[in-house]
Amino acid sequence: MTPTADLCDDHGDAVRVLSGGFGSYGGASAFRGPITTLAVDDDNSLVRDALEEPGDGRVLVVAGGGSERCALVGGNLGILAVDNGWAGIVVDGCVRDAAELREAAVGIRARGTCPRKSVKRGLGDRDVPVTVAGVDLLPGMWLWADDDGIVVADHDLEVA
Repeated sequence: MTPTADLCDDHGDAVRVLSGGFGSYGGASAFRGPITTLAVDDDNSLVRDALEEPGDGRVLVVAGGGSERCALVGGNLGILAVDNGWAGIVVDGCVRDAAELREAAVGIRARGTCPRKSVKRGLGDRDVPVTVAGVDLLPGMWLWADDDGIVVADHDLEVA
């Protein structure tokens, strides 16, 4: 995987940086893949639904509005992501079960942790345009995350 700093250097404005304090919580420190988007409000029902499907190396971007009221991903969902082949999860909100998530061989970035679980009402939208950290994201865009940060581009920049 090409480091995010090199992607920025090599591709300039074609690469957008998601700024604003995302911590690393998963067992994989670096990950990449095409994104699938979710727009949710303190309800992780659609997160589970998505992670139950084959990930095929994709990255699930959960636009949770930066909420600190509850966690949108926990240990069980981290295991589900690994079992179903997801490359990573980016949560614009919180996670919980941080010790369990560190053991899961998947990349997970989030704004922070919260021990409270989310509600389960089945509300939210999937595969819709979302804005995370000031960056507009569409399903199918590509995301890279490593120790330097998270970047996105309209397509895979590592294709020869």
